[in-house]
Amino acid sequence: MKLPDFLTPEETDLQNRCSRLAHQIASLDLELFSTESREQQVRGLSQRAKVFDLTQPASCGGSEGTALDLAIARETFGSLNIAHLEGLLGPPPGLLENVEEPLRSNFLMPYLAGEMNSGFGFTEPADAQRHTWAELNGEELIINGQKSYVTGGAKAHFINALVDIPHSGKTMLLIETSRPGVKLTRKFASSDGSQHAAFTFTNVRVPATHVIGPIGSGMKRALEQVTDVRMGIAATSTGLCSFVLEHIATYLKQTDGKKSLAGSNDLTRMRFGGLRIEAFAVRSALYRAARLIDIGQNAVNEASAVKVLATEALNRIIDEAIQIIGGQALTETHPLTQISSRVKALQLAEGTSDILKISVARGYLDLDTGTI
Repeated sequence: MKLPDFLTPEETDLQNRCSRLAHQIASLDLELFSTESREQQVRGLSQRAKVFDLTQPASCGGSEGTALDLAIARETFGSLNIAHLEGLLGPPPGLLENVEEPLRSNFLMPYLAGEMNSGFGFTEPADAQRHTWAELNGEELIINGQKSYVTGGAKAHFINALVDIPHSGKTMLLIETSRPGVKLTRKFASSDGSQHAAFTFTNVRVPATHVIGPIGSGMKRALEQVTDVRMGIAATSTGLCSFVLEHIATYLKQTDGKKSLAGSNDLTRMRFGGLRIEAFAVRSALYRAARLIDIGQNAVNEASAVKVLATEALNRIIDEAIQIIGGQALTETHPLTQISSRVKALQLAEGTSDILKISVARGYLDLDTGTI
């Protein structure tokens, strides 16, 4: 599928650069490389294509892509089934954007350079007796509690964690994983291949300068981070919808030399047409949400909605594709099989569909936010 109309010349150029980069990477036999070498190869090509730093602010030397730029890039990568590769896009500053010294020099810049890894600690065990909390003690904070799902935590040098400071509110705090009292209790991988972890914190002491943003602003900052991640998942899923649909189209166009085989069945054509209509609706929602973000509107609801639409559409499209193509699509190395193993992780990451539907309802009914 072609991208939507109304792209500026600069956005069209970005689309073309991402497409050329994707084809370059697809031409490599990446299975011959180790994980680290593969990431270096991908990163080098992306840097030369001037795509890698789209996620990074101009103040840190990046090209600071807009929400629409990032949607274009991620959808293009998804449409050629390479969006899951590490090194395509640089690490975004996320919660550390606009931090001051010493966090900027000690953590933000090494992180953007790929010298340090971070984790995002938001989720806590359902049976936790108390949210992770921190107490002010002079020039230090003392942290106790646990996080059950630290995104990227398995390799993290530091965690950006949401903690509760009594009488002050939810606050984002940077915690090095090497500090005494920080214990990694479990490492696990999701079905998309990403590595996460669970941690406990027992009387962990960090300097007060490790507070990210004003005390009490943590929930707002966390939700801003989650919105960006949801948009990224939606863009990748939208691109993957196109990739899967092209697989179906190739299959349906097969002939025995005289006439189409599976593609001559009207019922199958109807199913294929319905999937393309659904993908069109998803893409339209993605680009509308990105443009709302870029003009400064509150788009929390829209990002939630498009994440639900895109991941659920991808789930249905991949299921239909395997049903239409049949057993050959279930071999271990077939791309549709590999994508199907990643779909559930995309659906669950940063909020399940049911949770996000409740969130959209609350945003409209209780908070009067967003435009849906």
